[in-house]
Amino acid sequence: MKIPAIPTDEEKRLASLNDSGLLDSGSTVRLDRLTRLAKRMFDVPAALITLVDKDQLHFKSSDGFPADSIPRKISFCGHAILCNTPLIVPDATCDDRFDNNPLVTGDAHIRFYAGHPLRLPDGAVVGSFCLLDREPRELDAAEIDSLKDFAMIVEDEFAAMSAASTDALTGLFNRRGFDSLAKFAISASRRRAEPITLAWIDLDNFKEINDTWGHAEGDEALKALASLMTTSLREADLRVRIGGDEFAIVFSDTHEQGAWIAMQYLVEQVDAWNKASGKPWKLQFSWGISEFDHNGKGDLKEWMKDADEKMYAMKLKHHHGR
Repeated sequence: MKIPAIPTDEEKRLASLNDSGLLDSGSTVRLDRLTRLAKRMFDVPAALITLVDKDQLHFKSSDGFPADSIPRKISFCGHAILCNTPLIVPDATCDDRFDNNPLVTGDAHIRFYAGHPLRLPDGAVVGSFCLLDREPRELDAAEIDSLKDFAMIVEDEFAAMSAASTDALTGLFNRRGFDSLAKFAISASRRRAEPITLAWIDLDNFKEINDTWGHAEGDEALKALASLMTTSLREADLRVRIGGDEFAIVFSDTHEQGAWIAMQYLVEQVDAWNKASGKPWKLQFSWGISEFDHNGKGDLKEWMKDADEKMYAMKLKHHHGR
């Protein structure tokens, strides 16, 4: 078995993947439709859309293969992203890159793999559209062309998803929307000589909710917090789902003290929601706030870092307070 090489542009590739928001946005009906269609068209047991992160392979959509992440070093797609053309492995047991790979020798029993690299609009190769079979097989020229067509459609979907500024699950702005709007809010508040404060929020025990009650309940927790952020705060406050279980609020024309009061009110609303929700889990979050220093040399990145560090300090306190 050969561990896939690291692409020469790995740092830039990972930055593009993270900035795209694709790692945080979950699957979509359109992507699931494509893997379902490919599975049927190519008559294979599994079709997948994958993203190759730093250490893990994530399944953006999966039909016929368990939808968990797997280590990058044993993944076929880790090799596929190194190619400009599709990676076709007719029989993995006869290929020294994969012959003793646990995905080949273990329960997954992969024999055939065909993966077409997937690019973002900036050219970064972030994953692959792939087909799997438990029996050796070949693809003819027409099938390879069809595989390429599927990959092109996925790339169009990726472009649309990463260009969007709204988070599909919660309806809040996403990281892309936050970056542009927060920069605008900073310059507007500086021009008007008004204070502006950032709150950084992280759901507590989110992994526990997902692991114990399933991802659908995890989604419910994210939507519940987003909804409470919307109803508890002013229309002018910029509410964002940064990604995963992280959220942010930009309080315009607000000192740190005012933001503190607003966050205390949000905590009270979450407590009231917990009492009435009937859920087996509790909605809880840690938070930190940071007022932007118009006189300093700080920028958006520094501001986020400061709020994030304060949030983390509260999270540690919550953890030790159990």
